[in-house]
Amino acid sequence: MSGHNSKALQYFIRFFKLTVLITILLGAEHSMARDKHYMIVGTGGVTGVYYPTGGAICRMINRNRSEHGIRCGVESTQGSLYNLRKVRELDLDMGVVQSDWQFHATQGSEVFADTGNDPSLRSVFSIYSEPFTVVARKDANIKTLNDLKGKRINIGNKGSGHRATMEILMEALGWGSSLFSQVSELSSSDQSKALCDREFDAMIFMAGHPSASIKAATSDCESVLINVEGPAVDQLVEENSYYHHVTIPAGMYRGNPDEIKSFGVGATLVSSKETPDEVIYELTKAVFSNFLEFKKLHPAFHSLDKTRMVSESLTAPLHAGAIKYYREVGLLK
Repeated sequence: MSGHNSKALQYFIRFFKLTVLITILLGAEHSMARDKHYMIVGTGGVTGVYYPTGGAICRMINRNRSEHGIRCGVESTQGSLYNLRKVRELDLDMGVVQSDWQFHATQGSEVFADTGNDPSLRSVFSIYSEPFTVVARKDANIKTLNDLKGKRINIGNKGSGHRATMEILMEALGWGSSLFSQVSELSSSDQSKALCDREFDAMIFMAGHPSASIKAATSDCESVLINVEGPAVDQLVEENSYYHHVTIPAGMYRGNPDEIKSFGVGATLVSSKETPDEVIYELTKAVFSNFLEFKKLHPAFHSLDKTRMVSESLTAPLHAGAIKYYREVGLLK
């Protein structure tokens, strides 16, 4: 190859490399411009309903990402209390939380007494009902709530809503942890296997139904759901607007042919007023304008109603971005 051709080849290689570099830089710049906001939704354990709920919400908004520049991701977390704290600290853009703990976060009560109320907390919408659920191995001979005395139970991990609700129920019943022969603190994603492995006799779960965790507990071993009822439960519901009586349908889980009575809360989506209005507007629009498709993404969404989602189980003020969309479509005046 002549010296002239060799130099020409070198110039061509340099030009090609420069062209590739410019293309990469322009592509990165375009991607950054396209993704104006990357939002994280705090959920719960991967076998619960919070995690797929966050995934369903993100799926709705991500499919039009090229238009609005918002990308959504899901984080598996310890649950409601953790999500509320991280939304307050702006480490999470949004979180799925129980309606009772949304109430206490806005009031600065119960576990939030030390930190005080969160004035920046904002509601986006409510989702589905979450019954307080007790699942016991059939051979543990637990047929009523009182039969839990003297048994080995899993009350859930610290930071989870169902753990905190169990503690409130225990207080209403006048129970202390010493009434149980053993108290475990496994997360919702670990407790079903541990129940079937006989590490404890019963587990507590606040969940939308059907729940993958409870399906595992009733499929992998003989387990039964227990009615959660009585004067103490009635009083809790009567005195706290965020609780309501609820039933788990008959035959939803293997070996459980009868309807189960309990009390429950609502699963809600919350954010901070610091989350940009445009982000919440686009997310709300993505869910509500594709509502029938959204309802098909999980069995717990089957009975969702737009009107109730905007008004029920919400204590914190609605986010301004959500209000804008709800007014546009007539869900708010």
